[in-house]
Amino acid sequence: MELKNKRPLAGMTLDELQRTVLALGMPKFVAKQLADWIYNKRVTTFDAMVNISKANREKLSEHYTVGLAAPVNARTSADGTVKYLFDVGEGKQVETVMIPEDDRVTLCISSQKGCRMNCYFCMTGRQGYSGNLTANQIINQVLSVPEAADVTNVVFMGMGEPLDNIDEVLKVIEIMTAPWGFAWSPKRVTVSTVGVKPALRQLVEETQVHIAVSVHNAIAEERLSMMPLEKIYPIKEVMQMLGDYDFAHQRRLSIEYIMWQWFNDDIKHAEALREIIPDEHVRVNLIRYHMIPDIPKLRTSSDERMAQFRDYLNSRGITCTIRRSRGEDISAACGMLAGKVKAAQPATKPQPTRKTPTNK
Repeated sequence: MELKNKRPLAGMTLDELQRTVLALGMPKFVAKQLADWIYNKRVTTFDAMVNISKANREKLSEHYTVGLAAPVNARTSADGTVKYLFDVGEGKQVETVMIPEDDRVTLCISSQKGCRMNCYFCMTGRQGYSGNLTANQIINQVLSVPEAADVTNVVFMGMGEPLDNIDEVLKVIEIMTAPWGFAWSPKRVTVSTVGVKPALRQLVEETQVHIAVSVHNAIAEERLSMMPLEKIYPIKEVMQMLGDYDFAHQRRLSIEYIMWQWFNDDIKHAEALREIIPDEHVRVNLIRYHMIPDIPKLRTSSDERMAQFRDYLNSRGITCTIRRSRGEDISAACGMLAGKVKAAQPATKPQPTRKTPTNK
């Protein structure tokens, strides 16, 4: 059987591995052995799985591959951040970012080939949508970067909207947190979303991972001009729903807020944001905007305006910080991931409703 017709085992849950080995006439316990070799020992060939009989290894190799593949390219930033490019087939690539800091190594992983959310300011969205990544293609990013053994945290903040691919993302979270998988605490995993409400409720109820909501503007009509999903799932309603859950213990709810000069960075917008925050345990991360091609009207806020915004929220009991930018020189910062970008196309997204003053 040709390699391209063989299914990968990496990305399967324990239940799926058990069904696989039983279908091949193997004992059920072989599934746990496979999970240990792939997710704990992290081997890339069946030959390395020495506690599985040779006959069973040969049978596995006839129909399956381990399914791990190294990145095809890498770029390193002056600050130590590394952006990896992974081949996901059909001429498509996705980007994964490794961010080292003190005793932490955070991996920012992708969940889709492109994105359907069509956010005006995001490079991934501007390249269009080519499909969901499989659990194999997602977990491969974690297992196959050179720093895999040192990764302390994973954030679903790469290319794509994770909750638009909820089934595969939940499988990967299970692999990372189950005792037969990585056996990580859910606190080591954060899922970022623009607010896909039904899938977000499912994520909150079925996992204990941290949640990060990309708000960027709490005034509905202004957010709609930048983020079309606002029409379907208004951010005010999304935050009200999240207020039904306990984020004071075990897990964290944070708000991501990219700041654009003269558009969403004044006290009026800080107050609008404060009004939709469900309780005092929510944290706000202010993010400097990183300019991308074809959007000349958007500029990052000044340090002074970001500080004023932060201080206003802090003075009203909301923990707010300004996130340190990483990897901008290699286009690895927030909103800049694009994989193998298509040729530039004319912009078709709506312009912000608040126009940038030309005399500022």
